[in-house]
Parts: sequence; structure tokens; C-alpha cells
Amino acid sequence: MPVEIMLEPLVIAIDGPAGAGKSTVALGLARELELPYVDSGATYRAAALKVLETAIPPTSEDRIAAMLSATVLEGMPADDTFHVLLDGKDVTGQIRSPEVTEAASMVSRIPGVRRALIALQRNFARGRGVVMEGRDIGTIVFPGAALKVFLTASPLERARRRMGDEKGRGVSLGEVALEIQQRDRRDSERNVSPLVPAPDATLIDSTGLSAGEVVQRILQRLEEMKLISGMDRRRE
Repeated sequence: MPVEIMLEPLVIAIDGPAGAGKSTVALGLARELELPYVDSGATYRAAALKVLETAIPPTSEDRIAAMLSATVLEGMPADDTFHVLLDGKDVTGQIRSPEVTEAASMVSRIPGVRRALIALQRNFARGRGVVMEGRDIGTIVFPGAALKVFLTASPLERARRRMGDEKGRGVSLGEVALEIQQRDRRDSERNVSPLVPAPDATLIDSTGLSAGEVVQRILQRLEEMKLISGMDRRRE
């Protein structure tokens, strides 16, 4: 039996630190609910890519804000991924490098950048609903989301997952764990949109759970909240 959405448009926010499994879970949930999937982090990565291409120092806030005001940044939610267009060019395949990741962490702390990209992210849900993942979706982007999930996992588990995502870099598990720890500190201590759970978020520790198991927990929570009906209990 297909899942029936009782509230339309249905907005689901999934937040959490790097390596918690947000992308896989959000994509799986979007497929189950037949909703668009949006990776908010991809918009910051695209902005960071433009910064790197124009050789503007990531700490030069005024220059970056001015540059982005003249940049056309678009997102295209799809069934199996989230594409980002930068000045009309699809840069989805270029925004996952370690250099872009590092620059994105710095660029995302600039208030002007966040204001512009939050407005863009909100447009993705207009009139149709969305499953959006990031670090401030439930607290800043969609504080009124029907369901807010904060997904985490043990530091070691997160480092192992990130290692799997970045094969070929030639780095050790310890190095990846240190990178994650540093990213966590920057994200949680920044003045603008820090990484914290929304007060009413559903907390899920994904350590030891498959992505499919996490998706089923979220679907069950949605059913308990009477936001969906018709879950196939045989899948549990």
C-alpha cells in the first residue's frame, strides 16, 4: 500500500553533523514519500566553488557577498540526486573535493551568504513540500517544518562512513576523524546558524543502524504524528 501524505505541502528537515548519514537517509525518505530531495549543503559548496574559481580569499566577507550577488545559483531536485547549477553550468560533480569542502565550511559562516542561500533553499519547498537535509534546516530554514530530525552517530562511525565516501584520498581513519572533529567545532561555535538540534527535533542515533532502518523509524514517527498513513508494516 502506498504511503499517503496527510499534510500538504509536507516539509521534513533533517539536520546533523558530517558523516551522520543525512544524505542517504534524506534521499531514501524522499523516495518513500515521493517528495523532492534537497541537499542544502550543495548550495554552499557551489558558492565555495565560485570563491575558489575567482581566487577570492574565503575570509574576505564583503568581496564574497558582492560576488555572489552577481552569481546565478540554481538547484534542481531530482529523484536520485540534487543538481546545482552555477551561472547555468551543472557543477554537481565538482563540489565534493576536499578543497571545496574546506572552503564551504568557511564561506557558510558569512551572514550575507547564508541569507542569500536560505532564501534559495526555501523556494525549493514552495507549493510541493520537500525533504531537505543540512545543518540548520529545522532551526533556521524551516523552523515550522512538520517534522524535524537531528541525525547523529558515534565519532568513529562517522569517520568510517566519510572514509567510504572519499576513497582514494590516501588518508587514515584518524585523519578523517580529526577533520570531522574540526568541522563539528566550527559548525557548532559559529555565530550564524550554529549546528544545534531544534528544541522539538526527533533525535536519532544512527550508529549500528542501516540507512533503511533509519528511514523506517522516521516513517513510523510521521505516522504517529498523523502526517502520513498507509505504511506497509511488512517492511518493518
